Amino acid sequence: MLRPDGSPVRVLVVDDESALADLLSMALRYEGWEVRTAGDGAEALRTTRELRPDAVVLDVMLPDMDGLAVLGRLRRELPDVPVLFLTARDAVEDRIAGLTAGGDDYVTKPFSLEEVVARLRGLLRRSGAAAARADSVLAVGDLVLDEDSHEVWRGGQEIHLTATEFELLRYLMRNPRRVLSKAQILDRVWSYDFGGQANVVELYISYLRRKIDAGRSPMIHTRRGAGYLLKSGE
Repeated sequence: MLRPDGSPVRVLVVDDESALADLLSMALRYEGWEVRTAGDGAEALRTTRELRPDAVVLDVMLPDMDGLAVLGRLRRELPDVPVLFLTARDAVEDRIAGLTAGGDDYVTKPFSLEEVVARLRGLLRRSGAAAARADSVLAVGDLVLDEDSHEVWRGGQEIHLTATEFELLRYLMRNPRRVLSKAQILDRVWSYDFGGQANVVELYISYLRRKIDAGRSPMIHTRRGAGYLLKSGE
């Protein structure tokens, strides 16, 4: 994901747990994004003025001020900047109203780095901060997959996939109407040679079918003894 001018997306991570902030920064830099961190609200506001971030990851509990107060001041600097809140699991119920009123999204601790990256991708895409690449979108019939935002839709309805399900679907969609053997799928999606592990392919094909084909014309087809293919539902 890049900004419309071709430069890297800028993200500010605000958390007083330095180990967690460093871990998040590493994951976001791996995406090719420019990342800065701040350990409290005052530093976050200073960094916002310098960096002009495209998105902010903001811990609700900070040592010097409440995360919602930081959000209010951030938004005076950058009215449209999307904010992803980090909140402790036991604080969700009493924070929900405030988060939905001020923040754009939230994840609860402990969280997976993949989830934070996926949520940020979605926020950046919706805010227009990141340029959409036409060649990042795959479409087969009414099934659409965005390789940048890792989002999938069928018939305009968003479908939520795990990372492995997404990779499997991407491989099928890059090879529409082509029969792919279990060995090919194992090698491409799981990166190891065929050797008695075909059951994992069958398992994930069944997961995908439940999400992609449920209640609709089937798109994922089995060719017995040959493999699987994806084609537009009739």
